Amino acid sequence: MKNIFRISLVIAALSLASCAKDYMETAPESAESPATIFATTDNVKLAINGICKMMTTQYWSQQGLNGEGVIKTWYGNFGNDLQRCRQTGWAPLWNHSYHENVNSSYLCYPWYYYYKIISNANTIIKNVDDAEGTEAERQYLKAQALVFRAHAYTMLMQLYAYRWQDSNNGASNGVALRLSPDADPDPEVEWDIPLSTQSECYKQIYDDCDEAIRLFKESGMDREAKEFYKPNINVAYAVKTRAALVREDWSTVVACAPEARKGHPLMTKAQYVDGGFSDANNEWLWGVYDAEDQTIYYYAFFAYQGSNASSSMQRQYPLAISKELYDQIPATDVRRKMWLEPTAAEVKELDSFGRSTKTLYKRAFAEYGTKLYSTSFVCQYMQFKFQCTFYPGGGSFNIYRSAEMILSEAEALCHLGGQDAKVQSLLKELNKNLDPSYDCTKTGAELLTEVKLYRRVDLWGEGFDWFDYKRWNEPIVRKSMKNGGSFADAFAVTIKVEDGNRWTWKIPKNETDYNKLITLE
Repeated sequence: MKNIFRISLVIAALSLASCAKDYMETAPESAESPATIFATTDNVKLAINGICKMMTTQYWSQQGLNGEGVIKTWYGNFGNDLQRCRQTGWAPLWNHSYHENVNSSYLCYPWYYYYKIISNANTIIKNVDDAEGTEAERQYLKAQALVFRAHAYTMLMQLYAYRWQDSNNGASNGVALRLSPDADPDPEVEWDIPLSTQSECYKQIYDDCDEAIRLFKESGMDREAKEFYKPNINVAYAVKTRAALVREDWSTVVACAPEARKGHPLMTKAQYVDGGFSDANNEWLWGVYDAEDQTIYYYAFFAYQGSNASSSMQRQYPLAISKELYDQIPATDVRRKMWLEPTAAEVKELDSFGRSTKTLYKRAFAEYGTKLYSTSFVCQYMQFKFQCTFYPGGGSFNIYRSAEMILSEAEALCHLGGQDAKVQSLLKELNKNLDPSYDCTKTGAELLTEVKLYRRVDLWGEGFDWFDYKRWNEPIVRKSMKNGGSFADAFAVTIKVEDGNRWTWKIPKNETDYNKLITLE
């Protein structure tokens, strides 16, 4: 398994140039033609591995740009329930200051990264049908490429399109649907393509997932258990579930979520509290693979989110849950142990950033010593959910897991109505191993609030916070320590639902300078 990514990427990849035509240029990284590169299904398998590797690759020589991980760390987590203690230099990003700055690398990176995946997936989709090999192999590999493309478009829509309820029932702009490596035969306008509507974009995501599901079934093939980093039929259903949730297509969520988690039971209590978020287990539907001989060191995901990482970013600026969310977790719930709760006396010893060098510091190392690096700072409510498996910050992490599917189905059922008993059952299934005292008798609006609460708790730190608050159309309200919360003053702001271009990242100038067919709203 350590050698799965020792390959040459031979398919198209976007240039790292910033503002010229080659920003969206796609050219083979080999002198051979695509027909030669994709001559066999064995070669196509290497191309699939190449896209997997893109999801854990250092980009632009910029700190933290590590593929899929940074989408969680910089974009998904910067919502209502998490902070990076003491790192007030990130306050502008946290507080929505870059959503309309079309020159910012923060705004540009997800667009670049996901279209890079799309470009490579398109090349596979176009060429795999002619590859030498069995029909089953061709179907299976094409299905995997379709899932990559659907996932990329799902994430782009969450970032660069208005929330569905602001979309005029899907009539507003989505993103550019690039579905071929050869968008136009005229090289002068090869990548000039308008934005599609939201309805068109979600239809394409659905179509890609449906076609992938059909091909997976017809191929009769599946990945090996150790290949959690490659898409399979469960992942196709999971991507469609996530897209449908964002689109508020509740019936589709209810239809797809149970299919996505088939054969993937929830983690045990022991897995959840110790290693379940850095060592692949059966709950993971899809993940990102990392190995010690292929790591990107201080750029890696756990260098930013591992409580035991040796990176200065994590040692000095640990992640912490908000006090307000933590206080809503029942005392009988084992998940409370994944964060460092201070006593009233220990709070009095904290500095203005929530850091301790006294009693809480000593208790943290006494109780969580194996989950801390020897020179780590200690802050109130810091997390121990994520730990690296090797230094400075290496380890695999999940993209989709069964808990997300349970919570998505429960939320959709709440909106459909008349399914309170089923929603209660799903919440009990989610929580029974983690809180033996958990029960749920709530109904109606209170039941939906309960679903949202456990989504915030169970998926904390996994990149859902900001995305969920956006689609829920709920404001971010962060309270400072002096006002009864736990946020540093620089982060203790209220962000209204209409702020920051309605929480929508604008299309990067790099794209609009080159692509003359985009018309912005």
